[in-house]
Amino acid sequence: MKIFHCDQCGQQVFSENVLCERCGCTLGYLSDIRDISAFEPAGDGLWRSLNRNAASHLYRKCDNYAIQNVCNWMIPAGCSDTLCQSCQLTHVIPALNYDQNRAYWYKLEQAKRRLLYNLVSLNLPIVSKRDDPEYGLAFEFLEETQVGEGVLTGHDDGLITVNIAEADDAQRERIRTAMKEPYRTLLGHFRHESGHYYFMRLIHSDQQFNAFRAHFGDERIDYAESLERYYRDGPAPQWEQSYISAYATSHPWEDWAETWAHYLHMVATLETAHACGVTLTPHSPWLPPVVMTHPDCPTSSFETMIEQWFPLTYVMNSLNRSLGMPDGYPFTLQQAVIAKLRFVHDTIAEQARAG
Repeated sequence: MKIFHCDQCGQQVFSENVLCERCGCTLGYLSDIRDISAFEPAGDGLWRSLNRNAASHLYRKCDNYAIQNVCNWMIPAGCSDTLCQSCQLTHVIPALNYDQNRAYWYKLEQAKRRLLYNLVSLNLPIVSKRDDPEYGLAFEFLEETQVGEGVLTGHDDGLITVNIAEADDAQRERIRTAMKEPYRTLLGHFRHESGHYYFMRLIHSDQQFNAFRAHFGDERIDYAESLERYYRDGPAPQWEQSYISAYATSHPWEDWAETWAHYLHMVATLETAHACGVTLTPHSPWLPPVVMTHPDCPTSSFETMIEQWFPLTYVMNSLNRSLGMPDGYPFTLQQAVIAKLRFVHDTIAEQARAG
């Protein structure tokens, strides 16, 4: 993400903030200009933006901001919707009879909004199922109960389901450890499942499918049997040479979704590094300086992204180790994986050029 500031006092703020800690000004996100704005009350539940790019326009708080405190997006005053574009995509929310569920809902919406920012940055189409029942996107956040079947996080024809237990940090860490995963985050789930959705939206022609199969394998093999085999036998030996994760070995669809999610990780991190003005100037004369550039799509070079990515992640992991923390980036990218990431990059760039 880019760096946000309070329009009233200039304090740096985060995308999730609803209040400036320095001056106390109300904050909200404006999706039309992709920026956080400070606001002043304008009466009758309306707020006047102080952001210079919003030209003193009037806005209302999304109901999930004003009432539920799980959102911070604003809606133009003349809009008839009560929910912002992000909250409209959520068709099922957790039952709010437990306080912890409201906390989980907040975390889920927070991760979803970061995903949406990511997708907009890449010029990817975001259409709700309300507007396009066949090809639109929707989310449901479900809770496991003692009676009935469990909830599986997954994707089905544009409907992304997330088990709200994934918003429990302790529970998610237990699952990560039990499954021997180096990385498992709530945002990672959203990015992974969005990969399944955009496979459906972006891969259409015979040429695209042939190129996909050359990198990921034949997606027509039985999905259920492939998953059963993976959970029974585990990944193939030396899977790290060709896959970004062990789970990616289970089926070409999962390989694509894992690679897609990783590409979104890269874009978001590089964008943030660029926004922060990160420049790497190693003391070694054998290492050139690296200035982080914005990973614009489709104009950015994949080679440039990779050239910036390796030194940046080295610094990230070195800083974490200095704090006694696990590596922030627990991955290695072999040439086969880089080729898959390039395919994702080229697919998104093709979509961006097509509009």
